[in-house]
Amino acid sequence: MKKVAEEKKYLYGPVPSRRLGRSLGVDIVPFKVCTLDCIYCQLGRTTEKTIERKDYFDVEVVLAELRERLVLSEAKELAYRKKEILRCAQNDKSAIADFITISGSGEPTLNAGLGQLIEGIKKITNIPVAVLTNGTLLIDKSVRAACAKADVVMPSLDAGDEQTFQKVNRPHKGISIENLIGGLCAFRNEFSGRMWLEVFFVEGLNTDAEQIGKIKDAIEVIRPDKVQLNTAVRPTANAGVKRVDAEKLQLISEELGGKCEVVADFSYQRCTGHIGSKAEDVLSMLKRRPCSLNDICSGLGIGRNEALKYISHFQQGGLVYSEEKGGILFFKAN
Repeated sequence: MKKVAEEKKYLYGPVPSRRLGRSLGVDIVPFKVCTLDCIYCQLGRTTEKTIERKDYFDVEVVLAELRERLVLSEAKELAYRKKEILRCAQNDKSAIADFITISGSGEPTLNAGLGQLIEGIKKITNIPVAVLTNGTLLIDKSVRAACAKADVVMPSLDAGDEQTFQKVNRPHKGISIENLIGGLCAFRNEFSGRMWLEVFFVEGLNTDAEQIGKIKDAIEVIRPDKVQLNTAVRPTANAGVKRVDAEKLQLISEELGGKCEVVADFSYQRCTGHIGSKAEDVLSMLKRRPCSLNDICSGLGIGRNEALKYISHFQQGGLVYSEEKGGILFFKAN
């Protein structure tokens, strides 16, 4: 196999997302710079816990990379349509991505250029923009204004009181559960787009009746459009994190009310087209999140044999390792 080309710096995927379909990720903070150090994080422990916002990267450089990716993707689609290989509708842009998702290797709202980036994305594509955030900085008016430029904002709430918040999310000392909930409420009052609240359950920590009751009270005050329940299906920062089984999650969903849904394992069936995936795309994907073989194939539109070829090459070079979680083998970059 030829030497892997230099990895794209800001874009990764599209990756299969249980919440967004096929998501083209935009990574705008250095690896594991975050306001929290959640015990369940699939990226591992936080390396820099902070609440200070900075201009980490040049927004125009990020936009230039995205613009190039979109042009190349559309050109490949057109070429394949002419050969009658694609069967998707002419105006269906899902072969590129269903969403452009600002997330990545840490907390994206720590990047002070977030609002400018979203504005720039919307000038070059009609693909909707999602922001995947832990919501801890929404207490800041400028952060709310930046996030409000997106089509979908997906914050988190994993606890109903300070004690549980500290155990599950291990926040920066300047963050409290009161400020988190207050920021979520303020954002809901100002945001006209879709707000999907994720609640991540860890067996034995936030699954008792008292916690569920407190989380339900907070949800009623926040008023999100959706509440999506999740649990540890991938390798986590702490090895002892226990997943909640599907039956129990469904019961919790019923207790929390009609806006809730259990986020199922990814099984995305639709015409995805050909996106010209290469080895560097696989490695870039694995640097951002652990992925199963099916995740890689579905997200990048490649066959199992091709994916296994790249994975084997990376494992031999010490770039990728595997870890089993819930009976599924996940691959992750070192």
